[in-house]
Amino acid sequence: MNYLLACHTDTGIRKETNQDSLLMKRAICDGEQLVLAVMCDGMGGLEKGELASASLVKAFSKWFEQELPDLMSSTQLETEILKSWDHLIKQMNQKISDYGRNHGLKLGTTLTAMLFIGKVYYIAHVGDSRAYELTDTIYQLTKDQTLVQREVDQGKLTPEQAETDSRRSVLLQCVGALDEVEPVYIKGEIRQDAVYMLCCDGFRHVLSGNEMYQAFHPASLLDESTMESRCRQLVELNKERGELDNISVLVIRTWQGEE
Repeated sequence: MNYLLACHTDTGIRKETNQDSLLMKRAICDGEQLVLAVMCDGMGGLEKGELASASLVKAFSKWFEQELPDLMSSTQLETEILKSWDHLIKQMNQKISDYGRNHGLKLGTTLTAMLFIGKVYYIAHVGDSRAYELTDTIYQLTKDQTLVQREVDQGKLTPEQAETDSRRSVLLQCVGALDEVEPVYIKGEIRQDAVYMLCCDGFRHVLSGNEMYQAFHPASLLDESTMESRCRQLVELNKERGELDNISVLVIRTWQGEE
């Protein structure tokens, strides 16, 4: 499988700093591409959110460069990847939490990390950043770890009510702000001629699923320049509609054939 990659991030119309941190890395192993994409959203109401998100992105970048190559020869690759991710996330949770206590701060970050390797992808998820798969429809791969999502699961709110509920940003899980973090891990089959999209919550508050699908429909994304342009267009549309948060999106287009 081959990949086209693009992303865009913007501070937005109100905030002074961009607390979102993004990562896209590509490598070749045995003639096949590997891709790691990470979206982290530092907690907007917490101090030094940009430090938390950047620290976690840096940790995943280091993992991709230094640890993944050693894991590739393992006969239990899936087990080893998820075990090393779990160790990394919990170690960073402790590190960020300790930093906050030592400096009298409260900080944290969401995490949605997606690794494309062989014929499968793996996702590590904490908080309310999201991963989507776009083929002939748009499908949300992750579930928000939020108060309103829990109430949707319990039948107390409809999904439509949750999207506009005043408590929609109340997280049940994030990295660095809680003593214990409980990541969710997801495995799936990589689909050819699909688009995988990672975004922060600020990217999706005022956009519909159909608008995201129309912009990132796989058949319309044939090169990275077009992909980046669409990312910028939707970020600007968010700003025109008054989105107040930082706005970030990252897209991966799969395709078969020669590079």
